Amino acid sequence: MAAARGRRAAVVTSACLAIFGAAGILARTPHSRAESRLGAPGPNPSSVFVEDRGNFRILVSGQQMGKEEFEINSVGGNWIAHGSSEVQSADGVQRVSGTLEMHADGAPVRYEWSTQGKKKASAAVEFTNLTATIELHLEGAHPYTQQFTYNTSPIVVLDNNLYHQYAVLARLYDRQKKGAQSFSVLVPQSLAPGTITVESAGNQDVNGKKLEELTAKTEDLEIDLYLDGGRLVRLLAPSTNAEIIRD
Repeated sequence: MAAARGRRAAVVTSACLAIFGAAGILARTPHSRAESRLGAPGPNPSSVFVEDRGNFRILVSGQQMGKEEFEINSVGGNWIAHGSSEVQSADGVQRVSGTLEMHADGAPVRYEWSTQGKKKASAAVEFTNLTATIELHLEGAHPYTQQFTYNTSPIVVLDNNLYHQYAVLARLYDRQKKGAQSFSVLVPQSLAPGTITVESAGNQDVNGKKLEELTAKTEDLEIDLYLDGGRLVRLLAPSTNAEIIRD
């Protein structure tokens, strides 16, 4: 995802700021090593996912700025990760929803998102072999189509203000392999490709409870993911004073 140009929920560019108003909260854009397409995922016959649902509170400097509801379910052999968030911005409340369909190994099949606020927009992303085709619809504009191709896999979707997608990322981290593992990333709302590296930091004592910690790093930002029995319960981005807490 090109060089960093602004803050956003997972990753956001300055162009996204101009178009959508409320940018994401956690991170800046991961460094891009992609052209404009998506690499095919490696084989993995068994699913890495479990069904889950919950709510997150979105905090900045200790103040709640939004919330998200999500669920991850198995449907017909594939997996569906769906989330809806509301985030306060200078232009009012922005509502974002996203639905990601994946194969059992986490390879993306289709992604749809929509946002409502000062601007309305929506898009659908189709993943076919090495290609992700995005059809974007902006209020008052003609539909826009773009394709992305990556040189490496696996591929994850980390969209703006939809933090449950980090739970998907955490499930894709291979704990048997261990060490630093890089993922190709697509940020659909930003039309941005890039990379993110995940590494285990072991178990940590958080408020008297043992939680697994993963660190997710882009070129200029580090995000700490905390998991309880595989369930994502907290995200922390110290450099942006952002914290996402599961209720």
